[in-house]
Amino acid sequence: MHGPVSAAWLLVALCAATGAYCLLRMRSGVAEQRRAAGGEALMGFGMAAMAVPAAVFTPPGWAWPAYAAVFGAAALRALWAVRGDPGHLHHLVGSAAMVYMAVAMAGAPPAAHHGHGGTGIPLLTGALLLYFTGYVLLSGARLVPAAVPRAGAAPDRWGDRPELARACRLSMGIGMVAMLLAM
Repeated sequence: MHGPVSAAWLLVALCAATGAYCLLRMRSGVAEQRRAAGGEALMGFGMAAMAVPAAVFTPPGWAWPAYAAVFGAAALRALWAVRGDPGHLHHLVGSAAMVYMAVAMAGAPPAAHHGHGGTGIPLLTGALLLYFTGYVLLSGARLVPAAVPRAGAAPDRWGDRPELARACRLSMGIGMVAMLLAM
C-alpha cells in the first residue's frame, strides 16, 4: 500500500479486526448470515494483507496473481448469489475491486510498490471510489438508530446483531476507500 506507514498499519488493524469479527459472526444460527460473514471475513483479511506497508514487507511476485485468483473466485461466488438475492451485489463489487487492485499491483513497477503511486486505471479507480464513498455514507446513515428496542425483547446472539454487521461492512467500506485513494 502507498502512503504513510502509520496509516497503513491502522488500515491493517481495522481490516484484520473486521475479519476477526466476521469469523465470530459465522457462528450465527442463520445459514445466510454465516455465508455472508464468511465472504466478509475473507475480504477483511485480504484487505489487511494487501495493506501491509511495502516498506515492511514486499510480497513475492506470485502473491498478486494469487490474490487476484482468490478474489476472482469470490467474485464468481457472489455473481452466483446475486441471481437469487440482489443484496449480494455489494459483495460482487467488493470482490471485483480486490481483483482490480491485485491486478494493478501485479502490473505495477517495483517502485510503485514502495509508495510512488501511479497504479491502476484512473477512470475505474474513480468509479470505484464513488461507489464505495456512497456506500460508506449510506451505511453510516443506516447505523443511526431508528427505534428503541421494545422492553422484554430477547437480545440477539452476538453473531446475529444487525447493527454490528452493518458496522463491520462500514469499516470495510472505509478501508476500501483508503486503499483506492492510495492507488
